[in-house]
Amino acid sequence: MPAAPSSPVPAVLAKLGPLHQHDTGRLRAHLRRVPDPRSRRGRWHPLVGLLLICACAVVSGARTITEITEWGQRATITVLEQLGIRRHLPGRRRAPSQATLTRLLAALDGDALDAAVGAYLAERDHTAVDATGSAPRPAIAVDGKALSGSAHRTQRHRHLLSAVTHAPTVTLAQQEVGAKTNETAAFRPLLQPLDLAGTVVTFDALHSVKDQVRWLVQEKKAHYIAVIKGNQPTASAQLKTLPWEQVPVAHTVSGTGHGRRESRSVKTMAIAANLGGIAFPEARLALRIHRRRQESGRRQTRETVYAVTSLDTHQASPADLGGYVRGHWGIENSSHHVRDVVFAEDASTVHTGSAPRAMAALRNLAIGRLRLLGADNIAKTTRAIRDSPEHALWIWGITDSPLLPGT
Repeated sequence: MPAAPSSPVPAVLAKLGPLHQHDTGRLRAHLRRVPDPRSRRGRWHPLVGLLLICACAVVSGARTITEITEWGQRATITVLEQLGIRRHLPGRRRAPSQATLTRLLAALDGDALDAAVGAYLAERDHTAVDATGSAPRPAIAVDGKALSGSAHRTQRHRHLLSAVTHAPTVTLAQQEVGAKTNETAAFRPLLQPLDLAGTVVTFDALHSVKDQVRWLVQEKKAHYIAVIKGNQPTASAQLKTLPWEQVPVAHTVSGTGHGRRESRSVKTMAIAANLGGIAFPEARLALRIHRRRQESGRRQTRETVYAVTSLDTHQASPADLGGYVRGHWGIENSSHHVRDVVFAEDASTVHTGSAPRAMAALRNLAIGRLRLLGADNIAKTTRAIRDSPEHALWIWGITDSPLLPGT
């Protein structure tokens, strides 16, 4: 951990870390890869400095461009200097205006920003497989999210498709798609840049497309767990008619949280010799997951889900397989829920140009960084950072101490 600062650090921040020496300057280096969309004439603030202000503000809990601007205005001259904000003619550094930030975020190259954010977060080697090949393997969920508030007049809301690690919850890639029905076409371009060798990729029935899973296994050397529903009628019928009554429950787990109690049971079955196999490429095991949910004050609900996987019994235990499925469902709480509740993403009415996607990328960046540092309560952590802008610089490795001298 860094040397103790001269003033007390909030307990929730003292638990984070440790920060490593190689963290210093990493974010700045990645953000330099984002092209500057502004005209050279009249450009004053450097692009990286503006993006660092946005990153610092969002990790401090800023939900809107207005709140990002206010963070910059509260920052001391020392903080602005650390971020690379240039001096104005009178000799003082001045934070960017809201108009400057609004125009910048609307004009940014969304693909380049998402690539920079993903590369920064991926440097901690989330997808590396254990040298012994022991389970559980690292897992990545492919999931979509609508930006509900981004609709404007005749313009439909934006929809994003992301690749998110199960644990910790870190967004490694993100792409904007025109509508939810276009998620399937974005699946391969989203995952193409990632090193997926040995990784388990999880996705819902929308992405259970034969060509895509064949590509995952044969070209990306990854494994998959695919939920099978009506869009694969042959495979779905085959899975449902397997003799599940003769198969004992291999794994059960239960838990409580978010005002509900859930229990899940997992059955697995080797499918190579059953009915000539399953009409799905590279499938080795069939899964039957039965879930019971009891929400406070409501009737109990039950759901049975069928899935296939390219993993075999020697590569993953029933507990591992159940964990992968549970981890995929958990993305809703650990990523989407945080973006909506802590950062009010659904309530955001930003709709111009690339701004909705850029704000989502900044939220992914903040959540991923805090998760990697060990934060288990994002809301509480952002509140602790918000109380002093200097804390945000430490989070991003811009300084090696939570507090700057003389601030």
